[in-house]
Amino acid sequence: MPFEFKRLEIPDVILITPKVFYDERGFFMETYQKDEFTKAGIASEFVQQNHSKSVKGVLRGLHYQKEPYAQAKLVRCVRGEIFDVAVDIRKNSPTFGKYVSTILSEENKNMLHIPRGFAHGFEVLSDEAEVVYSVDNIYSKDSESGIIWNDPNIRIEWPIKELILLEKDKRWPYMEKL
Repeated sequence: MPFEFKRLEIPDVILITPKVFYDERGFFMETYQKDEFTKAGIASEFVQQNHSKSVKGVLRGLHYQKEPYAQAKLVRCVRGEIFDVAVDIRKNSPTFGKYVSTILSEENKNMLHIPRGFAHGFEVLSDEAEVVYSVDNIYSKDSESGIIWNDPNIRIEWPIKELILLEKDKRWPYMEKL
């Protein structure tokens, strides 16, 4: 099997470890295979792919898209290392307000599938990081939303304390305002 799928503490968020084939040329791995993902309970049909580059200490998030443009994401770090976070914002969920986190890096090559109904963010741990993520719905500026990165009710333990944030990421509301 080309992938190992592991459900995290919030079982709808799935950590994916691809099988990597190394040789004298470098490596090869599959990053997506519809049938294998579907068997693992991931039915997202990806329609857009995004790529960001950030420096150490950058925190992007916690972002999500409101309906009808909500998005599931398949996130991977292709260069460097990030602390990746998914926060459950589904009001009727038993894990509402809880988060899961993991390290994604060019070394471990892991990916994180984050379903619709979650806010997402990451913090760059290496000098630079490049993150590529596929989404199952197009971006809509009018549907863009977020939660403040340091919401005291969520209590995310970000590894780096001196952060670089966009002004809009400093002004998102607390989760209780959802």
